[in-house]
Amino acid sequence: MNNSLSRFLVEWLLVSLKESEARDLLEIVEARHQRGSIIFCSQFIPAGWHGKIGESTLADAILDRIVHSSYKITIEGTDSMR
Repeated sequence: MNNSLSRFLVEWLLVSLKESEARDLLEIVEARHQRGSIIFCSQFIPAGWHGKIGESTLADAILDRIVHSSYKITIEGTDSMR
């Protein structure tokens, strides 16, 4: 992969992942971990991501690579973002 390109995941975890999708995601995150950026846009706070990923071991592995080396930008408010 070209390290100069960012990957965007928009509507991150809008629906829960199937196990096969979580395995695919782990491969993507592993390939980018400390080599390139992934930008996650979600309506859900990171604390709720584990349950939406599903399978506990995969969720731990994915989130370990995402959460501990990330910058978080939280937009709060009552206005719709549409």
